[in-house]
Amino acid sequence: MSKLRTAIIGFGFMGKTHATNILRSKTMALKAIVDSKPDFSHKGGNFQTDNLDMNDFSEVKTYTDFDECLEKESLDLVFICVHTYLHYEMAMKSLKKGLHVFIEKPFVLHIDDGIALIREAKRQDKKIGVAHVVRFMPAYLKLHELYKNMTYGELRFISLSRFTGIPDWGEWTAMRQRFGVSGGALFDLVIHDIDFLHYMLGMPDEVESKYFDGALSKHDYICAFWKYKERDIRVKIEGGNPFPSQFPFEASFKASFEKATIQYSSCIGNELKISNNDALEILPLDDANEGYRNEVEYFARCIVNNEYPEACSADSSLDTIRLCYRHIY
Repeated sequence: MSKLRTAIIGFGFMGKTHATNILRSKTMALKAIVDSKPDFSHKGGNFQTDNLDMNDFSEVKTYTDFDECLEKESLDLVFICVHTYLHYEMAMKSLKKGLHVFIEKPFVLHIDDGIALIREAKRQDKKIGVAHVVRFMPAYLKLHELYKNMTYGELRFISLSRFTGIPDWGEWTAMRQRFGVSGGALFDLVIHDIDFLHYMLGMPDEVESKYFDGALSKHDYICAFWKYKERDIRVKIEGGNPFPSQFPFEASFKASFEKATIQYSSCIGNELKISNNDALEILPLDDANEGYRNEVEYFARCIVNNEYPEACSADSSLDTIRLCYRHIY
């Protein structure tokens, strides 16, 4: 089987992260990189991913112009890893060229743009995947499994948090001059936990939310509570980037079931803590970076096998965008 000929559009933190995984893939072959100023050093990001080896890129072409890449390269798949305001334009161009598209979250900021992309993908018989990587990270996969299997009984309370300093790598400093364009912490950071709980629990019946502004948007800090009318689950989500740039990133959750409580923090990312009134158990986890590898391999397999990408679908992601808006309106 020939590999999916793949290009990465935007070679910042996420573009580089995906590049390392595509280079190792048995399903994809990295053919091109598009970036206005291609830089192969490792800079920025909330996770430290693998270092880049320049020798691995010896057969990968680089472009500074997206249209030129689409014209000159024979591709099957593009990864769109640029700022959110460019997602729609680049994804639509790619779909109209007959390419599959994998888009970094958030999918889009405007609901109508997402609807148009989904329609075009169906028209072209191509697939769109959206990179909600938390769905694929070991700690959250385990939480989802324990919830689904009712290993510790019914879920009663869950609290997720995600905090970081104001991003200062790549083009993020310049984005402060374009207030609101990125979607701010709600759509770029806290969306991870909103999406994961939407994926695991379904759409809440009620959302109560408080938020305040920051350097990037009017909603750079969020604290929210969800309610489900038919289930006795209490849900809290909190996060944002209201801190200086060197503030260390942390994502965490606490989930209280009938028979045990599960606790996780990215500061100790290789373990889950499971406790009850009698004991504390430490459950080892795989490296969180495996989530990035697993999500792209999953989407590539869906393309090869012509399967609907349920775990990273654009339809589900667009519902997450709708849910994000419920936190501020």
